[in-house]
Amino acid sequence: MNRIKEKKVKKKCFIKGNNAIVEAAIDAGCRFYVGYPITPQNEIPEYMSSRMAEMGGTFIQAESELISINMVFGAAAAGARAMTSSSSPGISLMQEGISYMAACELPGVIVNIVRGGPGLGNISPSQSDYFQATKPGHGDFHMIVLAPCNLQEMYDLTFEAFDYADKYRTPVMIFADGLLGQMMENIELNSDKISQYLNVEKTWAVTGARNRDGNKIHSLLMEPGALEAHNGHLQEKYNAIKADERRFELYNTDYNYEYLIVAFGSVARIAKGTINLAGKTKIGLFRPITLWPFPYEELKEAAANAKKVFVFEMNMGQMLEDVKLAIENSAKIEFYGRTGGGIPTSEELLNFIRRKE
Repeated sequence: MNRIKEKKVKKKCFIKGNNAIVEAAIDAGCRFYVGYPITPQNEIPEYMSSRMAEMGGTFIQAESELISINMVFGAAAAGARAMTSSSSPGISLMQEGISYMAACELPGVIVNIVRGGPGLGNISPSQSDYFQATKPGHGDFHMIVLAPCNLQEMYDLTFEAFDYADKYRTPVMIFADGLLGQMMENIELNSDKISQYLNVEKTWAVTGARNRDGNKIHSLLMEPGALEAHNGHLQEKYNAIKADERRFELYNTDYNYEYLIVAFGSVARIAKGTINLAGKTKIGLFRPITLWPFPYEELKEAAANAKKVFVFEMNMGQMLEDVKLAIENSAKIEFYGRTGGGIPTSEELLNFIRRKE
């Protein structure tokens, strides 16, 4: 699954999460960024404006999120590694463009630094866009969704997102909450690592019909049976992604655990603190890293011998639906969620487990 060559030089850096995403995009060869300001991701376009200028790339502050995603569409169609970023309401405005990119099999990276909702909500951290990310837009399409839980993964998964996008010719989303976007940590930057897909010729791109027939990129398929055939082709690709790209982490599961926590992103990190506080109470953690494709089979296996499965989220139970599918709606599932910017503590989660033992 590792498509990146060995790293030669590592540079440690104390950095904010949003800025780590920018550094990863630059190192991955992204030279086109377009976005529109919204908290809590504003550091991404702000920092990108200077970094892209230093690298000789293109930075555009668009008039809106609608225009941003369509500019990414255009840049991707021309063969560029392109990226945009926003937060919750802004991602909602991009849904049509994301669907067009999926239909046209265009690679691109979309970053969502999630804030509280619905509506304008607030600027506090949340995971309430899970449904939007894993069941996006209109039509039968998917996009790969990667959920980091620390700033090193903000960097590493953003870099890998560009490879996923080019390998499968599909939009890829980095799904992180405002807590990850705003915190600062030491990470390792690896500006010399080389993407396997960066310099692969994109023979499908609309780069001018020099010494070849012209390419066409569009999603309007009106001939009888054409759209159905195209959807069948897309489903074959999605099935390949589901078979080969499921990613997850198991923590504290190398012995017989009584309880299993299922959590992603910041909440999974908090849950590790819960496990460390638990003492003699044996608790393991299953953390999905790919929210799509969701690791159903692996979760079912991990949950098989647990007395109870605890699902913790910063929403009202969105990933919970996938957990129920994975372990066949078992009665042993307990859910605890915080919403509207509420962030649980490790002690809070441990107290919930002990009340439900």
